Amino acid sequence: MVALLRVLSILPYGLVARLGSSLGALLYRLPSSRKRIVHVNLRLCFPDRSEREYDDLARNHFRHVIRSYFERGIQWFGSAKSLLKLVDIESRIDLDDPNAPPTIFLGFHFVSIEVGCILYSTQSPAASLYTRMSNARLCALAKRQRGRFGAEMIERSTSARKIVGLLRSGKPVMLAADMDHGIHNSVFVPFFGVPACTLTSVSRLARLAHARVVPFVTEVLPDYRGYKLTIFEPLGDFPSECDTQDARRINEFLETQIRKCPEQYYWVHRRFKHRPPGVPSVY
Repeated sequence: MVALLRVLSILPYGLVARLGSSLGALLYRLPSSRKRIVHVNLRLCFPDRSEREYDDLARNHFRHVIRSYFERGIQWFGSAKSLLKLVDIESRIDLDDPNAPPTIFLGFHFVSIEVGCILYSTQSPAASLYTRMSNARLCALAKRQRGRFGAEMIERSTSARKIVGLLRSGKPVMLAADMDHGIHNSVFVPFFGVPACTLTSVSRLARLAHARVVPFVTEVLPDYRGYKLTIFEPLGDFPSECDTQDARRINEFLETQIRKCPEQYYWVHRRFKHRPPGVPSVY
């Protein structure tokens, strides 16, 4: 796998993207558990669409997901210069402000989140939270390549005290909180109208470190032109005194961004894996 990723990293971006997209369309034709998960998620979140629309959206999503795996070679092994050529950056805050307050950069699992996180670390020292993978060798590779431009990689299970210390020292922390990591330190709040197990870590960390929360989204541009990284304004009046209210606000922001490019959100994840007491499983 490492050899394949290295080969892909030296091929033209457009060729790699087209290869991944074509393979994704081919794999969509085959029955699989991930294909079923995608369809369950789409039906829950977009209940008013037709069967044809579900099928088209799911197929385009498979294209993007497999394509993102192929592009991982460029993202993990490409130079900073090559990555900068592929990404348009639009920031609504001053990224070079020496007096910036403690900052949590809040990412979301669109298919190109990887390149957005890696690119930021080429511009400024930062820390990035990651979730340990079941394969130890793959986890070590991902950690090494994601942090190769200076990002401090921190496992998600690390104590909040260390993360708060980094924030107070002036180092931004990048994290994502839009996946179902279990009911511990989570609340059930609506996501497209469906109760979703949502982490409360963002508001708790922001409250402890007196940090602003700055959302960012990386999207795939059409016509194989690369990516666009958008860094938004800090969330206003955040955190509040209510973790549940804060989690709902994050989901509302995410819903708005998903509607712009729904095929690029990570629907292959079992977003509704945990359900409120008494509510049956959807998978």
